[in-house]
Amino acid sequence: MEYTIQTPCGEVRGCAGRVPGTVAFKGIRYATAGRWEYPKQVTAWEGTYDATSYGHCCYQPRAFLNEEENRKKYFYYNEFRKGASYTYSEDCLFLNIFTPESARKGDKLPVLVAIHGGSFTGGCGHEKHFDGPVWPLRGVIGVTLNYRLGPLGFLSLPELKEEARKTGNYGLYDQLIAIQWVKDNIEAFGGDPNNITVFGQSAGAMSIQLHCLSSLAEGLFQKAVMCSGSGVSRLMSYAPASKHYDFWRAVMKKAGCESLEEFRAITPAQLFDAWQTSKKEVRGGGTAAFPCQDGNLIVGCGVDILRRGRHLKIPYMCGSTANDFGAPMLFSLARKWCKAQEIPSYLWMFDRQLPGDDRGAFHSSDLWYWFGTLENCWRPMVQQDYDIAEQMTAYLTNFAKTGSPNGEGLPTWNEAKKGAFRIGEGESGMGKVSQMKLWYNMLATRSSGE
Repeated sequence: MEYTIQTPCGEVRGCAGRVPGTVAFKGIRYATAGRWEYPKQVTAWEGTYDATSYGHCCYQPRAFLNEEENRKKYFYYNEFRKGASYTYSEDCLFLNIFTPESARKGDKLPVLVAIHGGSFTGGCGHEKHFDGPVWPLRGVIGVTLNYRLGPLGFLSLPELKEEARKTGNYGLYDQLIAIQWVKDNIEAFGGDPNNITVFGQSAGAMSIQLHCLSSLAEGLFQKAVMCSGSGVSRLMSYAPASKHYDFWRAVMKKAGCESLEEFRAITPAQLFDAWQTSKKEVRGGGTAAFPCQDGNLIVGCGVDILRRGRHLKIPYMCGSTANDFGAPMLFSLARKWCKAQEIPSYLWMFDRQLPGDDRGAFHSSDLWYWFGTLENCWRPMVQQDYDIAEQMTAYLTNFAKTGSPNGEGLPTWNEAKKGAFRIGEGESGMGKVSQMKLWYNMLATRSSGE
């Protein structure tokens, strides 16, 4: 069957989605950018754009090794990537759109835009848990995307500031341009450009948190969902870009470069090798490939911005997992963020002990359920898991539609000021979350994360 539509950029051809009754438009280029240049939105292309296969992922450490043999990172490789293949490139600014087969321009369907996690150094928008969300079956269009990572996405240097009057956060600007592209084009796919919800987990949630604290995101989206990465804290405040200059100069030197022109010309393999080596040799290098205060997107500490009320006044859904990285801290930050909002927002705790091993409700485990992609997972899922996924995708898509997760036939989810919603083990519903138990889980069991 032919799935070709006309968009403001030109004609685009998709393919049948993983889920029967859905269509996938894969690998749409939303922007272009040279190395350490800010992205420029794509507004037109020639001919019919072939959107039947996923685009390149951004280069990342795993692009240069055999993941099957990397035992330190094997857990997440086995969980989300084993058996799939990925290509890597600096030309990586692609997004994917999943629609109902019946969707047509003018339908005004709500839109969910998902930003992947991976510590700002790994991941892509079409790993197995993102590959074919079931949201379109519930009348919601899904979007996943790639953005620049590691030294390609978060390097900062004074020479670059001279060029563009800011430096750093290239990956965050990629995300903003991707959402802008969706806003400008999604009507052609049957979506509503004025009803966009952003969804992020881990570094994806941290990214959304930063956008929600920035005036640059005003009007781009109407609701936000943050998993295992919401909330503000002085301990999590990002340093000014200038604080990282010495580290990135050390990387430049390690790569044998004396000028920005030479640095831009080295291969990705040389860049990543110099970065990885310098992280071990230079103090503070472990957090250099993270967001920074650039004076434009990130202008200060999130605590201060929240206190002044200069964050986006929209509905939020925030939560974490019972065996998350730093589970008690993540849950506490999510709770404080939701309870600080004037608009009703919603808090959750996911505690499903996933079948197949003893890792419990590990960091990222909830993604299988939010996206409804359990069939892509190696785990011996049982009916309980499919029932949980049915509930979670219903809550999520209801929130995308109305700003409330509640709907017919679902246990009532009260706003965060009245407590947290428990989902996973046992019957879903409002319930107490024991900080003491979260501390015990964190100290007594090994956590997994990436």
